[in-house]
Amino acid sequence: ASRPLFFILDDNFYYQSMRYEVYQLARKYSLSFCQIFLECTLEQCLQRNRLRSDPLPDETIYQMARKIEMPDLENNAWEENSLILKSSECALEDNLQIIDLLANALENPVKQNEENTEQKEVDRAICAASTVHQADQTCRRIISQAMKDAKDKNVHASEMKSLAEELNKLKAELLEDLRQGTHLKNPICQQNSDPVASVISSFQYEATTIVNKYI
Repeated sequence: ASRPLFFILDDNFYYQSMRYEVYQLARKYSLSFCQIFLECTLEQCLQRNRLRSDPLPDETIYQMARKIEMPDLENNAWEENSLILKSSECALEDNLQIIDLLANALENPVKQNEENTEQKEVDRAICAASTVHQADQTCRRIISQAMKDAKDKNVHASEMKSLAEELNKLKAELLEDLRQGTHLKNPICQQNSDPVASVISSFQYEATTIVNKYI
């Protein structure tokens, strides 16, 4: 009871929103919160992955590199207690910085918000779920029509299976981007203020490109 207790969450947490959920827990229970972000080049990630006993596909590493969001110390007040280190280095100075980060976090636990933040988060989650559901239903209809068009063009059965897999994978990725808000980085999506319409426009464009490969 006389010693501090640390919970270490060791994960990629590649979206800021994933880390924000942990921050909200810290705020709810008036706990301390800090982040250590290990910065690593894509080449180093690929090299290290290939040395693993059970390596991931290179494409998974490429996708992670595209999606990962570093702590934004200037614009996100909740991320100000963060430390960014080069993962290729391991110096004594890094250890001292980590100790200072933890000590500062312990001395400054996150304060509870006086506003009804829980209700706001519930409302936001409901709205987000509704948006994703709308986009999902429309994307399903687009996939169904695309498969019908491919069948009418006499695409081989084995290729029809591959086409369906590609379209469903694309749908899953876009819906996840919609949940996390990263769809706004897509140039097509930036032209439309409606999140559902923007994701559907992007999906329609990329789906057409995929279908044309088979047709």
